[in-house]
Amino acid sequence: MSETGSSLALLDASLVSVLTAKGVRESHKAESIRGYDFRQSGFLAPSELRRIRQRHEQFIRALTARLAMFLRLEFSLQLAKVHIVGYQKFIESLPSPTHITLFKTEPLKGVGLLVMPPRLGLTFVDRLLGGPGQMPAEGHDLSEIEVVLIDQVVMLIITEWCNHWPEMRGLQPSLLGHENNSRFLQTATPDTAMLILTLSGGIGEQAEAIQIVFPYTTVEPLMRLLSPTLPVSDAATARAATPKWNPQFDEVKVPVIAEWQGLKMSAGDITRLKAGDLLMLDPACAAQVQILLNHVPKFTGRPGTTVGKWAVQLTGSVNNNHLT
Repeated sequence: MSETGSSLALLDASLVSVLTAKGVRESHKAESIRGYDFRQSGFLAPSELRRIRQRHEQFIRALTARLAMFLRLEFSLQLAKVHIVGYQKFIESLPSPTHITLFKTEPLKGVGLLVMPPRLGLTFVDRLLGGPGQMPAEGHDLSEIEVVLIDQVVMLIITEWCNHWPEMRGLQPSLLGHENNSRFLQTATPDTAMLILTLSGGIGEQAEAIQIVFPYTTVEPLMRLLSPTLPVSDAATARAATPKWNPQFDEVKVPVIAEWQGLKMSAGDITRLKAGDLLMLDPACAAQVQILLNHVPKFTGRPGTTVGKWAVQLTGSVNNNHLT
């Protein structure tokens, strides 16, 4: 093959034929095409990300005050970013070493992660041991005592996060363990979508990033609680409350019976009745007639005559919902 032919072959191999939304087939470079996993439903719409960011901005303001009181020192904290990233991509982006705390928020599913730079963790340790909260120049492997002290701060953060979901009552945080190397994390499958809250905080001008990470299965029930309910208009309510008559029923025959209560007789007295006997009726009961449509009580009325025939004037309706 000539040099020109081999160059064209390499060029063709680097291009991928793509069918656009308009139905036009185009050629694009392979490196410009990004794969999409349709099995993964954990991607939030911009409106959902906006709502969850607003809720967490309230959480950050409350957390800043809680940390300032806990440390007895002014502590600055800001919500830097809220985004969705795949689990594998997220753990590959973490530096090593770092301090990772694994936690759960019962009854929500999944294991969450709180990622804190060792230098910021040592700042908390210095302050909790009575120091000024000075951030060291370099971090080091944390001792067991230092991890226990940092757990107090982590538990405060997670508890405050749970308190900012009053719609989901009974959220209970618990710490599961720690890790300092992201390569050993196995809390989710590689293609799991993770919601990442990136906070920028520190004492004075010393700021470091704290990441609070949740699997999408954890925040999915909370997102349903944040979804706005559509208001029902008065016109729609009126339409639902007023059923329309079906004219196909106009010629349907319905048996109509008028009856009243108030006279009770034994079976023996009924067998002895003969023509000409008089039955005494209670006037109050005789004046209250019940109208049955297809043997179901529907109206009350007053007996009388019109045009020389017996008739009943309707005076009210019968509430018989328990019969239907």
